[in-house]
Amino acid sequence: MTSLPVVIGMGGINAAGRTSFHQGFRRIVIDKINAEAREETFVGLASLMKLVSLQDGQLVDQHGEVIAANEVEAKFGQQVLAGTLIRKIEKNHFDVDATHWHQKMHVRPIDKSICFELRAKELPHPLPHAWQVTDLGEGKVSVEIPEHLTISHDAYRDNPIKAAGQLPTGFEPGALYNSRFQPRGLQATIFAATDAIRSTGLEWDVILDKISPDQVGTYSASVVGQMQQEGLGGLLKSRLAGARVSTKQLALGLNTMSTDFINAYVTGNVGTTFSSSGACATFLYNLRSAVQDMQAGRIRVAVVGSAEAPITPEIIEGFGNMSALANEEGLKKLDNSDTANHRRTSRPFGENCGFTIGEGAQFVVLMDDALALEMGAKVMASVADVFVNADGYKKSITAPGPGNYITMAKSVALAQNVLGKEALQERSFILAHGSSTPQNRVTESLIYDRIASSFDISDWPVAAPKAFVGHTIGPASGDQMAMALGIFNDNIMPGVTTIDKVADDVHSDRLNIATDHWHCGDMDVAFINSKGFGGNNATATVFSPEITLSMMTKRYGEKAMNEYQHRLSQVEQAQDLYRQRANQGEFDIIYKFGEGLLNEDAIEISDSSLTFAEFKHAITLPKQNPFADMV
Repeated sequence: MTSLPVVIGMGGINAAGRTSFHQGFRRIVIDKINAEAREETFVGLASLMKLVSLQDGQLVDQHGEVIAANEVEAKFGQQVLAGTLIRKIEKNHFDVDATHWHQKMHVRPIDKSICFELRAKELPHPLPHAWQVTDLGEGKVSVEIPEHLTISHDAYRDNPIKAAGQLPTGFEPGALYNSRFQPRGLQATIFAATDAIRSTGLEWDVILDKISPDQVGTYSASVVGQMQQEGLGGLLKSRLAGARVSTKQLALGLNTMSTDFINAYVTGNVGTTFSSSGACATFLYNLRSAVQDMQAGRIRVAVVGSAEAPITPEIIEGFGNMSALANEEGLKKLDNSDTANHRRTSRPFGENCGFTIGEGAQFVVLMDDALALEMGAKVMASVADVFVNADGYKKSITAPGPGNYITMAKSVALAQNVLGKEALQERSFILAHGSSTPQNRVTESLIYDRIASSFDISDWPVAAPKAFVGHTIGPASGDQMAMALGIFNDNIMPGVTTIDKVADDVHSDRLNIATDHWHCGDMDVAFINSKGFGGNNATATVFSPEITLSMMTKRYGEKAMNEYQHRLSQVEQAQDLYRQRANQGEFDIIYKFGEGLLNEDAIEISDSSLTFAEFKHAITLPKQNPFADMV
């Protein structure tokens, strides 16, 4: 019996806000949600952005004045809206109007020599042979150079790329715990993993008491590592900038660190640990491994995700010089305007000129269906499978290719085989990669159109999260997962509101790419699609909570499901408690630095098991010969 991987929690952060309980999704579709959800969303975002806080059981504003929940939108609504989603890059990242760099200068002497004074300890070692140095005393020297000299000096330039999908203004994940000079991507990881685990309504130790400790897995990675000063960014440029490389920059810059941080500081995991990078499909690559391990019975619980903080001058310049990012001149041309609209830089399937970088961290908690039933876990969705295929031979490593035809076709065929044609044709939708490049809008839409024709699908809804939060690279398909769960929960299909119309070269005969949000009714299946540089294509088939519960009912029977509902009510009470606290800016971050260390001396080892004093259940060693027919 194949286990069904069930999504029982999701957490994270991106430009739309917190992921748990669909806060980020509801920010995107804010004008389509009901009054109660709208009030909760504004209060939650205002708390996240430090515009309001909880003091002595009451919400207060930045001046300490008490404010009612239903007053938050009126007072801070415009500030919340302006400080979320894609917008001009804020100076806590860097100044896009005066971006710092080092400019070379080739200096030649006017007379016989270039002359200057400096401190003796600032002399280069070894001293260039042509330099003539005179000791001036008190640690100073004069230098004469009878030849040309090349120097670098501080300079500033107007950056042609000025917008990004940034975390909400005022939100600093590192301020929520003792972040110890960690890179921003790892700070976001700690927040996102905590948010995902807290959102389940289940205590982690209670879950571990139900299973063997090696039946847990953590699956995560980033793509470009942690490129801030605290990570690889500082490692690469410190010496060139005249600074010292720290002891942490190399280790904290590795793209496996989001996995390692969760194991070491959040869950204390001794089970499976896995990191796979697949460019823009990284979240789905890790999800695929978790799903396959769970279906095979190797794990029963998994924390799966990705984190990325790529809003640095270097990464933006790298993508920009590939002509991949939307720049100021391109946006002005599109709008026939003298001013670029920074809110509409990302325009999937419309007239566009490149994608918009974003930062974020997204994590899901998966549990096999039997354990979810036993623990009364809230069912948010289930993942039937994730398909990954490469492009074959390529002329350009960054160009799209045929691999995505395979992943999409397999995903759609699986959904049809499990749910039937009616569910596929009438109640399925696509979360598109939708990067907002002219090439992507043509090639990706053609794939969908041809698949729709082959499976006789008409008016197939297509949503594109990157229009709102930008392209977060590694977690991008996690942003798509978050939107899928929001659609399942609220029955609202986000339109691509950053475009005026679908571009003429988009293959949309069988697609429904709306330019406004719309109420879609109950949906059964989502296809999460990702197309990454290098031919990293992945598509996930995700079933709605209603479909998942129906499948579980068929497997376990009505009596078992009635008992499950009783346990679920207790879990939902715990979820509501975290939801209320999180909406008020109280996240209770899980960060166990140096806590709960395992006593290696107390491990009991036999030829059949390992027993740890800290875990309820022992780890059973392999007992069977898997190659019995060969030896």
